[in-house]
This record gives sequence, C-alpha cells and structure tokens, in this order.
Amino acid sequence: MPDVREHTLTGTRGALAVREWPHPAPRAVVLVVHGYGEHAGRYDGLAGVLGRHGAAVYAPDHAGHGRSAGERVLIEDFEDVVTDAHRVADLARAAHPGAPLVVLGHSMGGLIAARYVQRYGDEPSALILSGPVIGAWELPGRLLALDEIPDVPVSPSALSRDPAVGAAYAADPLVWHGPMKRPTLQAFVRTLKDVAGGGDAGPLPLLWLHGDDDRLVPMSGSRPGVERLSGGRLTERIYAGARHAVFHETNREEVFADVTRFLDEVLPR
Repeated sequence: MPDVREHTLTGTRGALAVREWPHPAPRAVVLVVHGYGEHAGRYDGLAGVLGRHGAAVYAPDHAGHGRSAGERVLIEDFEDVVTDAHRVADLARAAHPGAPLVVLGHSMGGLIAARYVQRYGDEPSALILSGPVIGAWELPGRLLALDEIPDVPVSPSALSRDPAVGAAYAADPLVWHGPMKRPTLQAFVRTLKDVAGGGDAGPLPLLWLHGDDDRLVPMSGSRPGVERLSGGRLTERIYAGARHAVFHETNREEVFADVTRFLDEVLPR
C-alpha cells in the first residue's frame, strides 16, 4: 500500500478531509474526485499506480462523505463541492509549483470534475472521466417523481465483476449504504443542466473510461455529455463486460495502463 498523508482543510460546509499519496518530485499532480456515497480511501490502488508513474495524488472526501463534515450524502449545491475540490488543488499546487494538474473524476466525481474544468479551465492540463454522471442520467428524475425516496442502496454487484470488490464495499463503514436524499437528487438535476450549458473544455485533453455493462450510469447517457464537453481532444476507452467502477474491475490493469499511456501522451516528459 502506498504512503498516505492526511490533511484537514476548511471546506464550504465544514472540515474537509483530504488524502495525499506523496511523491518527492512529481511530474504531475492528480486530483482524484470520488463518486457518490464513497470516499477517497477507495482509490489506494489507483493512487499506487499513479505514484509509480511519477504523480503525487490528492483526493478530498466530499462534504457529507467519508471523514469530512456534513450530513451524510447531503449535497445541496455541487458548486460548493467544486469549490472544495479547487481548494485541494491549491494545496497540491502550492506543494509542487510548476507540476501540471490532472483532474480525474469517477461517477458523481465526473460531474464535479466537468464543472471544475468549466470554472477553472486555465488550470488543468488534462481531464479523466470514469463512468461520469454527465449528459442524460435518468435516475434523479425517476426518484424525484416519487412521494418517498426508496431505501435502496447502491448494489455492490453493480460495481465490478470481482466479488471481493462488492464485499469490501458492503463492509466499508465509510461508505453510505442508505437511500439517496431529495436535496442531493435536486442538485444533480441542476448541475447536469449547468454542465450541459456551461461550454466545452476547449483544447484540454480528455480521457473517457466506461464499462459497457455499467447499469448505474449507462454509457449511452454519458456519451452525449462527454462529447459536448470535449473540445475535440477526446480519447475514449470502452471496456466490454465491465461494470461501473472500472478502477476496481477484473480488467483494472488494462484500465490503469490506458490511464498512464494517456498521461504519457499529453503531459510533458
């Protein structure tokens, strides 16, 4: 397991827990933006790969997630979460001035990362989106149409074909295993619209990763959002049979290789 440092920043909604996987002389800093209901600690494997490839990695637990302050999984405004992510990027860039910044977002983190590059587009050198909630995602609208949000947690089997991944997710006390909350669903709807109308990422290189058996965030819904966000430098990798969490999938070594190859192609050596 890679070396890990812990930081606590003042976030928009209280204390913000941040993980750092340090590197003594990084060629890049990677800001990892995690998904709904999870936390930064689930990215140890990815951070180890990136560290061996020369990157320092930083990842916040979003407000209401992991070890950060706030009511669990309550996000009333994703703009606050984007602001928090930017504070973490400031921490990383202050520690490593001159190192290019890569923003990597998974699932809900993909929505946050997309909004990040729309707000701070002159700062990142590359963007990586994994199973991103972007484009047409029907789940929030379906749940908001109900009088009561059903108490149906994310199914661990929807994440990966590897049963050990689902078991670890189900047993993780820092993962939220309850229902989604109405204000969070409403915030998803607003931010999906904001990203759709927020312009493209210009010349920023963008890598899109998605499993073609992702039933939580179907690839067909994400595609129009990714293509609209891309300013023309889009690389896509679609994995046959893979489910939602491609960094935890049975073919994760292939996914890691695609990420490091992309970084080699778009970052200065």
